[in-house]
Amino acid sequence: MEALNQFAPFILIIAVMYFLMIRPQMKKQKQEKKFAQELKKGDRIVTKSGLHGKILELGNDGTCVIETLAGKLKFERSALSLDLSQKLNAPVKEGK
Repeated sequence: MEALNQFAPFILIIAVMYFLMIRPQMKKQKQEKKFAQELKKGDRIVTKSGLHGKILELGNDGTCVIETLAGKLKFERSALSLDLSQKLNAPVKEGK
């Protein structure tokens, strides 16, 4: 019983780290993977470097061609930003 009391703080620290650090990161990775798989032609996107564009083609090798004001560019799907693309594609709220 005394040995369990000695290891209780370590077990508690590991549990807190899991729920505050590891689990949210795993959830975000799943969300980003789902986002990359659900991309379709015509979606407006923002890359992680901040480049705005529209998807023209989706390659089977994990790449996509996007159209920007500068022309057509080829990117990896993993280079697209989930957060900024969702904000860009959010419906516009009409206010009074």
